[in-house]
Amino acid sequence: MTAASGGFASVDDLFAELYAGGIAPGLAYAVIADGRLAHWGGLGGLTVAGTRPGPDSAFRIASMTKSFTAAVLLALRDEGALRLDDPVARWVPELADLRPPTADSPALTVRDLLTMSAGLPTDDAWGDRQLPLSPAGFEALLRAGLRFAHAPGTTFEYSNLGYAILGRVIAAAAGRDYRTTVERRLLSPLGLRATAFEAQAFSAAERAVGHRRLDGAWTPLPFAGHGEFAAMGGLFSTLRDLARWVGEFTDAFPPRDDPAGEHPLSRATRREMQQVHRLIAPGESDEPGDGLQAAAQGYGFGLVIELDDRFGAIVGHPGGLPGFGSGMCWHPDSGLGVAALANATYAPMNDAAGRALRIVLAAAPDTGVALWPETEAARVGVIRLLEHWDADLAARLFAENVAMDESLERRQALIAGLRERLGALLPEPGPPQVSSPAAVTWWMRGERGRLKVEIELTPQRPPLIQTLELTAVPDTPPQGRSRP
Repeated sequence: MTAASGGFASVDDLFAELYAGGIAPGLAYAVIADGRLAHWGGLGGLTVAGTRPGPDSAFRIASMTKSFTAAVLLALRDEGALRLDDPVARWVPELADLRPPTADSPALTVRDLLTMSAGLPTDDAWGDRQLPLSPAGFEALLRAGLRFAHAPGTTFEYSNLGYAILGRVIAAAAGRDYRTTVERRLLSPLGLRATAFEAQAFSAAERAVGHRRLDGAWTPLPFAGHGEFAAMGGLFSTLRDLARWVGEFTDAFPPRDDPAGEHPLSRATRREMQQVHRLIAPGESDEPGDGLQAAAQGYGFGLVIELDDRFGAIVGHPGGLPGFGSGMCWHPDSGLGVAALANATYAPMNDAAGRALRIVLAAAPDTGVALWPETEAARVGVIRLLEHWDADLAARLFAENVAMDESLERRQALIAGLRERLGALLPEPGPPQVSSPAAVTWWMRGERGRLKVEIELTPQRPPLIQTLELTAVPDTPPQGRSRP
């Protein structure tokens, strides 16, 4: 799937406007198609007056790291090394004496941490400064106890500490430290050679330096070192590596029979990561959505799922740390995505990535759900019935409940009345609206109005039409005239 060139030009304009507004000393962005860089751009410099960022420039990706942490955890789950419903204290003994917020609270589980449902309070300002915390310091923090905002497992609240604790769970279950586990189980097998936990992995010419605005000028910041909070936001990466990472998630769709390839996670597990496991209610957190205009959103496993009114599911994750802002998002149904990176504190690149992706999706063909062949055949059959009723065809198209809900004779009479009211009906140009492989909506046009047609098919083999909804929208006659 590739986007139209007009979409690329509009994406360039979007990021040029952001850069001109002083969002960061430098930024880089890419449109991703099926795991490849379909288009990219860079503006400004890796430092204030430095080299222009490119597809191989390394930025700290901050909380986008959480998707890597979740992936490693699920790899361990899949091989039986741990269970998501294990009490966290089984793997992190420093939490053995953790007191829950109420006497009736359940034990804190791995799943709670993974889905931002642990009940810990949001900790962005504090958590972002804990990145280089030493093992001894982290142990002391955990042994001192944690304060809960909610009972575990009851609601969403974004927690960096929760994912830092998952780093400890991973190390205990894998039998080696978190960093080594991620490198060996994900980065190396996927060939992500430009994704690393320390700035020293990149030359000065390759890496972006983080900045904050102070007294009207960009001031460089030192790199926070690798430490116990790395699991929540420690990785550096490039647009090229992120395209591969995003592509491995979009490749999990649609479910199919062909061989799964050599990814450390099965396609089923990658799809599992991209499902809503905890609903994010409006106002619960402003970080995951970050202004992406979703109809609804939820947290999966290390990923945010946005349900867009027009395009359906959009998946991704924002990132922000002192010195950096980042975002990645993608559309599983089309394989299209966007990644955006900047070297300024909390630069709103996730919002920009979401806006850019919607530009690309609007310019790209065939970004919707694919119909079953039987659904398309049923649509064609219904169009024939609307043109001229055929009792034999109707008997072949409809499941038995259709006549039970309303007799075919009455449906025939209804359709005849609609033709008389609206005129001869023909399908309107343009693709139908597809909400599921088994459900489709389209419009018919007559001389005196329009007809909305909706069908849903049954789950049996072969599938048959179980619902047919017809909604007439007559044309409004000109004012002062009456229609005969």
